[in-house]
Amino acid sequence: MSAHRLVILSGPSGVGKSPLEKALARIYPDLSSRLRKLVLFNSRAPRPGERDGVDYHFRPREVLKAFEGDARYAVLDVRGDLQALDLPALEDALRHSDVFFEGNPFVGRLLQTHPSLAAVPRVSVFLSPLSREEILFLKAPERRVSLPELVTDVMRRKLLRRTRKQKGELSLADLQNIEKRAASAWRELQDACHFEWVIPNHDGEDSENWDAFYYPLGDARKALEAFVAILEGRPGPGAEKWENGLLE
Repeated sequence: MSAHRLVILSGPSGVGKSPLEKALARIYPDLSSRLRKLVLFNSRAPRPGERDGVDYHFRPREVLKAFEGDARYAVLDVRGDLQALDLPALEDALRHSDVFFEGNPFVGRLLQTHPSLAAVPRVSVFLSPLSREEILFLKAPERRVSLPELVTDVMRRKLLRRTRKQKGELSLADLQNIEKRAASAWRELQDACHFEWVIPNHDGEDSENWDAFYYPLGDARKALEAFVAILEGRPGPGAEKWENGLLE
């Protein structure tokens, strides 16, 4: 097996994974150019600005259903949408370069645990809307805070702002999709402890700190610099290690 790495960047929907990837390409083009993007199949419709074959291979649901039972593909139900990973294509890409996956934690965990990828060197990073210190503060009994409800509300607000930014007026289907994604965030955050690094980031995809100016600002800049350090084999400034049970 090649020594090329599989780089995994995961986190809840709207947490800032996509603008982090774009900022990496803009500010650190040499580093970004060494990462070959992993493109999955997806049964959902493209969002504004997404391109077939670049962001996902967008296909009808029945096409992805037909992949089930075929050992060449790993098919997952991700918040109601089907996504599929072409395993031979990934293994071939890893023979030539590092491969970069940016996406949901369901696929992120699959890439960490699939038997056919057991020998592949991996770097796994989880982008979190809360820091470890914030979680410890909020979970104290005297705070009387429901962390699942808080995480859902935090991500709901980010997703509402992101979708308004993309589409303007929101339809009922948009609102239902936002609620589904926000409600899934707590379960996804519980997987963060399985990733090598966790980067706290309060600047989600709704934040202008990513692209209003040439250089990212605020947490967007901190998240970018932490991710770059990790890619270069250094401890990321501000990156955390989360223990199993932190969110229990």
